[in-house]
Amino acid sequence: MKHKIFTLVLTALVAALVGCGQKADSAKTATLGKPMTDEPIQPINAANVSNPALVQLGMQLYFDPRLSKSGFISCNSCHNLSMGGTDNLKTSIGHKWNQGPINAPTVLNSSLNVAQFWDGRAADLKEQAGGPIANPGEMGFTHELAVKTLATIPGYVEEFKKVFGTDKITIDEVTKAIAAFEETLVTPNSRFDQWLKGDKNALTAQELQGYELFKNSGCVACHNGPAVGGNSFQKMGVVERYKGDSKAEGRAAVTGKDADRFNFKVPTLRNIEMTYPYFHDGEAKTLSQAVEIMGRIQLGRNFSKEENADIVAFLKSLTGDQPSFKLPQLPPSGPDTPSPQPFDAKPVKK
Repeated sequence: MKHKIFTLVLTALVAALVGCGQKADSAKTATLGKPMTDEPIQPINAANVSNPALVQLGMQLYFDPRLSKSGFISCNSCHNLSMGGTDNLKTSIGHKWNQGPINAPTVLNSSLNVAQFWDGRAADLKEQAGGPIANPGEMGFTHELAVKTLATIPGYVEEFKKVFGTDKITIDEVTKAIAAFEETLVTPNSRFDQWLKGDKNALTAQELQGYELFKNSGCVACHNGPAVGGNSFQKMGVVERYKGDSKAEGRAAVTGKDADRFNFKVPTLRNIEMTYPYFHDGEAKTLSQAVEIMGRIQLGRNFSKEENADIVAFLKSLTGDQPSFKLPQLPPSGPDTPSPQPFDAKPVKK
């Protein structure tokens, strides 16, 4: 009799749990609506890796400081993947403690940009990857010396041969590998993307209000598409002149046209809460300050404190899944690998 009662109780308990699970699934399904296909912003898609060996080699090179003359600076130094793909400095620190002329843009989702660098001087990630290596104020090397250094590291010689099928390492292969890795650095699945895909509960009321204000104020004229920016060049200071001390000329430095002066690539707003300080000169310390300045000089809008907070809340919903992977093991230097030169040579005292 006791066994029969126990069986009945257990059956009822299982039925109740199943019922609860079905109700939870039904509730979850009820929150999913149709995807928002008419919005000016589109979701970020996950990376599609077609050549894992090339990406792995690019990852190693991205983290390897031996591509710099000092043996201290790597791509990750200024585009730190633990800090939103930036260094959170107004301007980056380069070779011999050189102060960079401009704020380091995030590497995250950079494959979606119309061009690379604030002034768009590099057409794609491959071209961009070679720039800092040979810049005396950044990594302080030359392409020739960087390639020669890699050729003295047995592990790299083996990896390049496996990936490219050749014993000779060239800068073209180096930048191709780094670009392949950087193309994987996308950040899908933000709460805003979840809302775009139909999850009605993904955003708070304040975030939705901030998004409507963001759209209706005209912010989406420049900040649109999957990256919420990065796809055009625009003048900094449309309604009101932007006042700053930076000597950066923007697109004019590339085209030579005075009409392009102070035209900069529109930055992505993905993961914007992580990529402070803001603007090409890093003058805006906080997201609230950036919203206030951009509203005033670009749109002629003086946002109230509440409106500013609403827009900031929306912008924070754009933070997606950050790149997650095991740090690469870098191959050890060989006997002929040049020694790093982090300091100036000092005269020997006699």
